[in-house]
Amino acid sequence: MRNVRPVRVGGLTLDGKKIYVQSMLSTPSTDIEGSVRQAQALEAAGCDIIRAAIPNMEAVALIPAIKAKVSVPLVADIHFDYRLAIASAKAGIDKIRINPGNIGGKDRVQAVVDECKARHIPIRIGVNGGSLEKDILAKYGHPCAEALCESATGHVRILEECGFEDIVISLKSSDVPVMINAYRQLSQMCDYPLHLGVTEAGTERMGIIKSAVGIGSLLCDGIGETIRVSLTDDPVKEVAAAKDILMAVGRGEGVRIVSCPTCGRTRIDLVSLAKQVEDAVKGINKNITVAVMGCVVNGIGEAGEADIGIAGGNGCAVLFKHGQKLKKVEESEALAALLEEIDKL
Repeated sequence: MRNVRPVRVGGLTLDGKKIYVQSMLSTPSTDIEGSVRQAQALEAAGCDIIRAAIPNMEAVALIPAIKAKVSVPLVADIHFDYRLAIASAKAGIDKIRINPGNIGGKDRVQAVVDECKARHIPIRIGVNGGSLEKDILAKYGHPCAEALCESATGHVRILEECGFEDIVISLKSSDVPVMINAYRQLSQMCDYPLHLGVTEAGTERMGIIKSAVGIGSLLCDGIGETIRVSLTDDPVKEVAAAKDILMAVGRGEGVRIVSCPTCGRTRIDLVSLAKQVEDAVKGINKNITVAVMGCVVNGIGEAGEADIGIAGGNGCAVLFKHGQKLKKVEESEALAALLEEIDKL
């Protein structure tokens, strides 16, 4: 686990003790009412931090409108125009995403820094493989991990020279191995919090797979304080996928389900049962493991660490707890019996 310099974002502290889920509004910045509704939907889905594009001064009006209806921290995504960063800070933003190297001279960077320091607003440096500086691309020939790290450390240096250290960094690439290697290298070079993500990951299916590989690998390395799953889809799906990734690497909260892939010994409709269990436990706020197994032969032993589980038989099922049999029930009663035992935990 990295030693991370704590950075406050609204009421949250990025220090590695908890991994926070981010997403970004996809509604047009001109649609304030739609943006507020989407922000509310993201908060209801469990999103910890919400980012909004601020492409012009008119879009700054999004900030007070959203903050009046949503309690999670809000991030302003800004490119090139330092005045948008200053206006966003004055409007009550909780964090600013900007690259100090592309907003003009040092006086402009200092103006943003001064505003952020006065209001205790952190800055996220967002390096993207598709928008690296021309001199860095010329040096490396392509957006490799080393190029991403050099770009990030260059932007960090600018802020540090202005006396600013409330910094978060992201090194996003659509190439998963490049993204993984870049974060691994940068994690050895600094102690600032890191925001993880595979950019332009794609539509739901491949986007989730790429994000799970990239983000999941780094989380298993102890790298990363916030994550975003980028999907060409409803951002609420990004939040669900991110939470699933956290569960898979043992950093999430809620019911964990383990289920076997079935085989020729299975004599109940395990696929249907597993899906029903998955749907039924979504709203249960317990940190437990529930097993749904196809047969008693291997099921109870393989899922012996589960807090509660069920293993199929010939038209029946056996309930078990920590590897010990509880009772046998008819297949038609399996779901209800399992949920009853979960409720007792």
